Amino acid sequence: MGKSVRQSKPGPLSKRDGESQPFGRSKATSRRLRMYRDAGKPVRNRKGKVVEGAEYQKWTAPGTVARVEPNRKWFGNTRVVTQQALQTFQDEMGKVKADPYRVVMKRSKLPVSLLQEKAKHVRSHLLETERFDQTFGKKSRRKRPTLKVGDVAELAQTVVDREENYASDDDRDLARGDTSVRPEAAECVFNKGQSKRIWNELYKVVDASDVVIQVLDARDPMGTRSKRIEQYLSKEKAHKHLIFVLNKCDLCPTWATRRWVAVLSAERPTLAFHASLTNSFGKGALISLLRQFSKLHPEKKQVSVGFIGYPNVGKSSVINALRAKKVCNVAPIAGETKVWQYITLMRRIFLIDCPGVVYPSGDSQTDIVLKGVVRIENIQNPEDHISAVLERVKAEYVQQMYGLQKWTTTLDFLERLAQKSGRLLKGGEPDISQVARMVLNDWQRGKLPYFSLPPKAEGEDEGATAKTAEGDADENADEAAGEEDEADGSENDDGMDEDEDDEDGDEDDEEDME
Repeated sequence: MGKSVRQSKPGPLSKRDGESQPFGRSKATSRRLRMYRDAGKPVRNRKGKVVEGAEYQKWTAPGTVARVEPNRKWFGNTRVVTQQALQTFQDEMGKVKADPYRVVMKRSKLPVSLLQEKAKHVRSHLLETERFDQTFGKKSRRKRPTLKVGDVAELAQTVVDREENYASDDDRDLARGDTSVRPEAAECVFNKGQSKRIWNELYKVVDASDVVIQVLDARDPMGTRSKRIEQYLSKEKAHKHLIFVLNKCDLCPTWATRRWVAVLSAERPTLAFHASLTNSFGKGALISLLRQFSKLHPEKKQVSVGFIGYPNVGKSSVINALRAKKVCNVAPIAGETKVWQYITLMRRIFLIDCPGVVYPSGDSQTDIVLKGVVRIENIQNPEDHISAVLERVKAEYVQQMYGLQKWTTTLDFLERLAQKSGRLLKGGEPDISQVARMVLNDWQRGKLPYFSLPPKAEGEDEGATAKTAEGDADENADEAAGEEDEADGSENDDGMDEDEDDEDGDEDDEEDME
């Protein structure tokens, strides 16, 4: 009888090159393990000394003549460019960098360093300017000083002229005695928004953002704009995108907003916006722009958008309008946002809210108050700033707002308003301070119509511009006060429901984009 052979169960399926199987090892894994086994360990003797190194641990004896294998790539000019092509590249890249609406993609693969002029980065060679032996030692040469006069007589005449034109008030080095008269210390409330903690919050938001949105007040765009932050982003953070958003565009005429958008768009992308939970303006355009920026960075899982600007310009209100619900605390007063916070807009777009920062611009106390930087209830003498309000707002709007006919001075205006509104102290004296706070609060909330005139366009008649400004301002005076009240009510409404249709549409668009 023949020897019986036991048949084994069929094993796993054989693996072909490039195919995967549920059991067993792939060809690449087997090759790697074989390398570890055969060439991955050195050979040692009984004492543990390495006799023969591993495949990648071998060495040559001292004195052995080694030779590097040549490569033909050493002799190939693979990165040579002509002078004309280099100049063309510099001109084209310079135009792209200066254009805010064009973005340089794949900066790491382009010779962007060729755009920088060598004269700005070369170091001064002192030894080429003055040799060491001619500057120090026995052979040193003493240079003659450069004088603006030819002889001693001209020098004496120059001294006489300076003595005649000397003014002690302009001499900063003159030691003056103590006159016991010192300027009054400024109120600490005017230093709000300038602390080190606030600036640290700002720089954290800038560092964490891919797109930076500077929110400006449409009534005074240049007054709420920070040139310092723009220069910092252009110099230190050139890879970040900067956008201008003109918020509160409902408080100024349409023609003024349109012209301010045209003026600022020459420098950066600019959008007009009205922050409201129920009736916002510019929301679709801003979301579309943010989606375009997210497509410019496909390598990133998410894109962060930071909101910066002056206090009380509506940064948190813009975020709430984009989300169509209240996700940030808002108030018509400055200093409501204390720290930065992340808000999810979409799966790939995150918003960062930042506290308001007051940039050093040399503004007076009145300018600081009228910009809405400080809270009115913390000002000691609010009546000092009413004259500037009466100068900026037309008298007819003030009469329409408070029902007053005529007044002679600022104090007379406050007294008449106190008598009319019933804000009196004991003995029937008008409460000037309380009435002044009421006027400033109305100014900050937009109930008193005011806007700064944009620059005049080229070739435009000044008379036509003034006529158009007056006509549009009259039409929008009543609408501004009514819309501001509606906006305040929508910001303070905690029970506002979310607009489900808008959110569903945004999610569908985002899925299509993905």
